[in-house]
Amino acid sequence: MQTEKIKFGTDGWRAIIAQEYTVYNVARVAQGLAEWLNKKGNNNTVVVGHDCRFGGELFAETTAKVLCSNGIKVLLAKGFVSTPMISFGVLTLEAQQGVVITASHNPVGYNGFKLKGPHGGPTSPREIAEVEALIPDEITITKDSIEHFKNAGILEYVDLEGMYIEYLKTKFDFTSLNNSPFKLAYDAMFGAGQNVVRKLLPNTVFIHCDDNPGFLGQAPEPIDKNLKELSATLANTPELKIGLATDGDADRIGLFDEDGHFVDPHHVILLLVHYLHKYKGLNGKVAIAFSVTDRVKRMCEAYGLPIEVTPIGFKYISEIMTQEDVLVGGEESGGIAVKGHIPERDGIYDGLLIYQWMTESGKTLKQLCEEVYAVVGTFSYDRLDMTIDNDKKESIIKKALAGEYKQFGKYTFNKVESVDGVKYHLDNGGWMMLRASGTEPLLRVYAEGNSKEETADILANIKATIL
Repeated sequence: MQTEKIKFGTDGWRAIIAQEYTVYNVARVAQGLAEWLNKKGNNNTVVVGHDCRFGGELFAETTAKVLCSNGIKVLLAKGFVSTPMISFGVLTLEAQQGVVITASHNPVGYNGFKLKGPHGGPTSPREIAEVEALIPDEITITKDSIEHFKNAGILEYVDLEGMYIEYLKTKFDFTSLNNSPFKLAYDAMFGAGQNVVRKLLPNTVFIHCDDNPGFLGQAPEPIDKNLKELSATLANTPELKIGLATDGDADRIGLFDEDGHFVDPHHVILLLVHYLHKYKGLNGKVAIAFSVTDRVKRMCEAYGLPIEVTPIGFKYISEIMTQEDVLVGGEESGGIAVKGHIPERDGIYDGLLIYQWMTESGKTLKQLCEEVYAVVGTFSYDRLDMTIDNDKKESIIKKALAGEYKQFGKYTFNKVESVDGVKYHLDNGGWMMLRASGTEPLLRVYAEGNSKEETADILANIKATIL
């Protein structure tokens, strides 16, 4: 009998399919959720869905059957859906919780289990810990079928994609966007955002908008190195002026300008703060994860906006959004939420906002970035993901926390912070950071310099120092 302890990481429980991520273990997690909900009260409803990953339907139905057998009503999405669709569904349908079967941006062999709260965003860290504590070591899985629970009236299918599309139509002028002088290219990375963009913006150039759970072997993370085809398409097609990419469950964003140059999430956060405040006249706190550029602090100071820095994990930002007036909440990984939408990361919504801004202003993405630079100065960012032995990874982080690194090659620093990982503020005005991934066997190395060449040099000097 499998009795290993199941732990939720930075964003849900994730594991390798058929190794730790099995029907049995998914049922255990679902049972822990059911017990937690039933302790809180009766008449609970849970929205359940899956993205495009292998086995998604099987694992979603396993979750649904366990919940139903515990007397919990399930609203089950038919076909694949994005994480924002589940969060929107929980809020709109007034459910007590949502479950998304997804491993987000992780490599193809992974799947996962995310929890979403009644506010329409990630379940709070405290509540996730409570669910985790109730996951049983053993479980007997019901042999009743999905049809059995459907006929009993405790399970219903819901069209979350249709609901989400109709909602977006109330937020954006798609007639204007479909006639925009700036043509869009969209890379779904074989993920769950593909149908939405195809239905709303049919004139778009589509890349990797097929249902392929193997992702052609490429992890569906919308970062520069994974989006070479989208970059080349922009660079080689003059009529294309913006490239949008979303990850496997479509809650993260990647952007490219008209030259095929990657616009990283730090820039996207700054663009959204600038647009919503300066163009739309909106105010509110800006909440950013520890790994986000300090240029956001500079913009907030210039605009008189309060700012809060959180540990890494969007659940911390979402919790602030449920309690305070937040303008933009964002992570380095491309997960960004904005005022006027649900307190959830949403790559498609964020992309539509910037596309709308371009269409309204008549300015290209490069020109809009220049507006940002006028406020915070120019900068360049990159990240190195190092797959290394766990002992070595832990040794590096331990040394960093103990203050054993005095400089990284020729780069010296004047301040060290350790909110989540270890961040070094460099004497050249940039920064670098070391952090162990919360969902994969990786050491992440982050760096910001004054130019692309300097940023690459900083990463090279870090790597030479720590290995």
